[in-house]
Amino acid sequence: MSSGRIRVLGPEDLAEGDRERWRALRAASTAPRNPFMEPEFATAVGRVRPATRVAVVYEGREPVGFLPHERGALGRGQALAHGVSDVQGAVLAPGLGLGADELLRACGLSSFAFDNLEAEQGLFVPHAAAEYASYVIDVEKGYETYESVLRAQSPKFLKTTLAKERRLGRQVGELRFVFDERDPAALRTLMAWKSAQYRRTGRRDRFAQEWINRLVGLLAETRAPDCAGTLSVLYAGGRPIAAHFGLRSSTVLACWFPSYEPEFARFSPGLVLHLRMAEAAAAEGIGLLDLGRGAAEYKDALRTGEVPVYEGAWTRPGVGAALHWLGREPARRAHHFVRNRPRLAATAARVLKGAGRLRRA
Repeated sequence: MSSGRIRVLGPEDLAEGDRERWRALRAASTAPRNPFMEPEFATAVGRVRPATRVAVVYEGREPVGFLPHERGALGRGQALAHGVSDVQGAVLAPGLGLGADELLRACGLSSFAFDNLEAEQGLFVPHAAAEYASYVIDVEKGYETYESVLRAQSPKFLKTTLAKERRLGRQVGELRFVFDERDPAALRTLMAWKSAQYRRTGRRDRFAQEWINRLVGLLAETRAPDCAGTLSVLYAGGRPIAAHFGLRSSTVLACWFPSYEPEFARFSPGLVLHLRMAEAAAAEGIGLLDLGRGAAEYKDALRTGEVPVYEGAWTRPGVGAALHWLGREPARRAHHFVRNRPRLAATAARVLKGAGRLRRA
C-alpha cells in the first residue's frame, strides 16, 4: 500500500538503510531511548503478528518517519503489540510537516488505538482520552546515589529490604545475581511463575497466548545494541527464586515481566531483585529503569519519578471507528472510573483475587 510520500511495508521488507535511519532518528530524539521503539522490536512482533505493518514517510528518497502498527478488519488499527508493549508511537524527524490524518489514512486505517503512547508523540497526544503515570528509577548518577535517594524518601523500606536480603542468604543459601542470564530453563521458570501469578490474582494470563510466548522467545535471542532481551535472575542456594525479563537499550532498561517463587515471599525477593537490577544497570551505563504504567506497591517503593503515557485513539467517521468505540471505549471508561477511586480499586482487586482462587479450585 502507498499514498504519495508514504509507503506501508511489512517490517521484514524494510531495507537495512531504513533501519539505520530509524535508529538515527531515535538517537536524535529527546525522549528516553526505550527499546520498545526500536526497529528490532517491530521486526520481532512482525514474526508473530502477521498484521504488523510499518508506514515509512519520505522526503524525496530519504525516509524521515516510521509508524509501526497493526491493521485489522475494516481498517481498525492499533499501536504495535497493543496491550503488551509499554511504549508506543511514531519515530519522526523533528519539524516534519505531517498530520495524523494524512499518516493514518495512508495506512488505510479507520481508527488507531494506543494504550502506552510516549509523551513526546505530538502527532497523537491530542487524541488521547486519558493520561497515566509510568514509574521510573533514575540511576544516571550511579547506584549509590539511588540508594541515598531511597534512604531519604523511604528509609524503613530500604533498611527492611536489605535486612531481608541478608536473612535470605543466611536461611536459604548463598545469594547470586545474574543480570543477563542466558539459560533457557531460567526463562521457562519465570514464565511459569508469571502465569501462576496472573491466575492467582484473577488477571488474564498473557503467557496463555501463544504469540506472546513466541515474542518473548524471539526477544530473548535479540542482541542489538539498543534492543536486547535481558533476563535477570536472583539465585539462593543455587536455586532461582526471583527473575525478570525485559528489554534494554544503551540507556534504558524497560522492565516488563517480573515474578518470584511464592514460597519465598516473606523475604520480598522481587524487591531484592529490583535493587540488584538497578545496581547492575547503573554499572552497565544504563541511566533509567522504566517500571511501566500501572500502580503497584513495589513501584511506589522503588521509583524516583514518573513520566506520562497516554491511552486513546484517533478515529475517522465510519464503521471501523464505530466498532472501535464499541469494542474499547466502555471498558476503558469503566477502568478509568475505578482507578480514580482508591476504595473501589481495592475492592476490585479483592474480587479479582477471589476469582483467581475459584479458577484454581
